[in-house]
Amino acid sequence: MGEDCEEDIMTKKVIVLLAEGFEEVEAITPIDYLRRAGIEVTVAAIGNGLTVKGTRGVSVNADMSLREAGTSWDAVVIPGGMPGAANLAASKEVGELITKTAVAGKHVCAICAAPAVVLAPLGLLSGKKFTCYPGMEEKVSGAEWSPERTVVDKSGSAGAAGLITGRGAGSAGEFAIAIISCLLNEAEGKALAEKVLLK
Repeated sequence: MGEDCEEDIMTKKVIVLLAEGFEEVEAITPIDYLRRAGIEVTVAAIGNGLTVKGTRGVSVNADMSLREAGTSWDAVVIPGGMPGAANLAASKEVGELITKTAVAGKHVCAICAAPAVVLAPLGLLSGKKFTCYPGMEEKVSGAEWSPERTVVDKSGSAGAAGLITGRGAGSAGEFAIAIISCLLNEAEGKALAEKVLLK
């Protein structure tokens, strides 16, 4: 899963960003697993309205709009899916929130197309080890792509406490466990993985 990134356990707050065309499994699995672990998760909608439709036609009701969300988060989670990732990348507010999260030394978590489509243009993959949906790495330069299903990288120039990336919908569970392990500790992540029969 990559480098150990345990922190002191306290109430953690995570924001999950949803734009039209998001990949449902990559959004809902982290929301579910993180909440099971006792992490406070807020789902924020990009654009007009709080109901956001995914790539497979599943609609999710967000907790708030991104405009209401503020910037005090321990981690930001960016699902993939197209055109969801492209819609996130096109939002100036999304870019500002992700960059502020990284600069504040917090966790930036992206899966599938999102590392290449959302994070790379912001310069947040520079000098980092990452993974993404196969083939999307060709859009990224100045970073080290890995074929691992989930990658945690705390090195490089971005400033984030941890860059956590996942390959796609099939690795969404492992991606979520990596986030839990970083925000809480490895034992909490392992316990939840066992509880949901992930491993």
